[in-house]
Amino acid sequence: MTITTRFAPSPTGYIHVGNLRTALFNYLIARKSGGRFILRLDDTDPERSKQEYADAIQEDLEWLGITWDRIERQSDRLDRYAAEAERLRTAGRFYEAWETPTELDLKRKKQLNMGQPPVYDRAALKLSADDQVRMRAERGQGVWRFLLDQERIEWEDGILGPLSIDAGSVSDPVLIRADGQVLYTFASVVDDIDMGITHVVRGADHVTNTATQIQIMAALGAGHPAFAHHSLLTGAQGEALSKRLGTLSLRDLRAAGVERMALLSLMARLGSSQPVVLAGSLDELAEGFDLSQFGAAPTKFDEADLYPLTARILQELPLSAVAGDIAALGVPDRLAADFWDVARANITTKADLAGWWRLFRDGATPVVDAEDSDFIAQAFAMLPDLPYDAETWSKWTNAVKDATGRKGKGLFMPLRKAVTGREKGPEMADVMRLLQKKPTL
Repeated sequence: MTITTRFAPSPTGYIHVGNLRTALFNYLIARKSGGRFILRLDDTDPERSKQEYADAIQEDLEWLGITWDRIERQSDRLDRYAAEAERLRTAGRFYEAWETPTELDLKRKKQLNMGQPPVYDRAALKLSADDQVRMRAERGQGVWRFLLDQERIEWEDGILGPLSIDAGSVSDPVLIRADGQVLYTFASVVDDIDMGITHVVRGADHVTNTATQIQIMAALGAGHPAFAHHSLLTGAQGEALSKRLGTLSLRDLRAAGVERMALLSLMARLGSSQPVVLAGSLDELAEGFDLSQFGAAPTKFDEADLYPLTARILQELPLSAVAGDIAALGVPDRLAADFWDVARANITTKADLAGWWRLFRDGATPVVDAEDSDFIAQAFAMLPDLPYDAETWSKWTNAVKDATGRKGKGLFMPLRKAVTGREKGPEMADVMRLLQKKPTL
C-alpha cells in the first residue's frame, strides 16, 4: 500500500501555525514512507474563496519546502459530488429538509430544557410527498442531510487511541446547502475515496466529523483512512489561540525574520514527548517523526520560542548564505566577511544586521551615566584617530587604565556603553576594527 496523505486548506485567508501543524504532519508521514502528498484546495464556497489566497497558500508552503505530488481543486470536482449525492439519494441515505435557522434553534432550546441532547429530530423524514412539494413551493430548495445509522461508530485513532461515538447523539449532518453548495464533510469524503487517501491527520475539533464521515464512506461502499487527531494549539499561558491565529500567519512570521527550519523544527515536535531539536532539513524531520509520540492535551505555542532557534540557524550560516543581505546594507565587499563574523553571534533575525551596520558606519549615540561623565570625557580625549585594528581596544583601555586608575568592569562597561550605546554585543576589539567613524561625545 502506498501511503497517501493530503492537506486541504480553504483559500479564504492566509494559512497560520495551526494550519501548518496539520500540513506538516501529513507531509512528514508521506515522505517518511516514500508515499504521496496531495495539496487539495477546499474552494467550494465561491463567495469566500479567493485566488489570491490560493496563490498565497502555495507560496507559503513552497517557502517552507513542503512540496506536493499534485494539486487538486474541489471546484473542479462538482460533477463528482453531484453523482455521489445521487447515489445516496437512491440508497435512501439522503433527505431534504426545510427548517429555518430560527426553527432549528427553537427545537434545540426545547430539547435542552427537557434534558435531551440537541439533536435534529428528523422531522423532514415525516413529510409526505405532497408536503415536500408544498415546502419546496413555499421555501425553495431545502438542505440535504445524510441519514445516520444510529449506532456506535468506532475507530482506532492514531493519536487519541480507541474512539467511540454514539451516532444517536449526533445530528444528521447537512452535506449540501439549499443554494447547492457542497459542504466540506461530503466533498472531503468523495475526494478521499477517489484519491486513495490512506491517512488523515487533523485537529481534535474534527473528531465528530470523522465519525459521520466514516458512515458516509461506508454508505458509498468504501473503507475509511487511518485517522489521527492532533491537539489544538493554545497560547503560552494556556489561553485560546484562535483569536490570534490571524496574526500568526506564515507570511507574517516570515516577514518577522523567522527562519523556515526554526518554524518546522518546532512544529514537528511541539505537543510530543520528544524534545525540540533543530533539524537541518525536512528529510531529517521526516526520519525522526513519530505520530504515536503526540498527546491529546492542548499544546502551548509561544511565538517567542521561534527566535532562539532562528538565531542558532543564523549563527551557523556561511557568508555566502547572507552575502546578498549584507551587500543590500551597503557594507563594502572588503568588510563583508569581518562584518558577518562579528555580527552573526549578536543577531536574532537578519533584520538585526542593519542596526549593527549603522553602528559601525555612523557610530552610536553614547550612553553615559552621570557618575562616569568625567571619566568618559577623559577617555575619549585619549582615543586615537582611525583607522583602528584588532589592537586598538586593548591599547586604548590600557592607556585609560593607567591615566585614571579604573579597572575591570568599572573601566570596560562605561567605555562599551559610550562607544556602542549598548551594554552587550561583540568583543570590543572586533567592534573597534569595524568602526568607520571615530566615536565622539
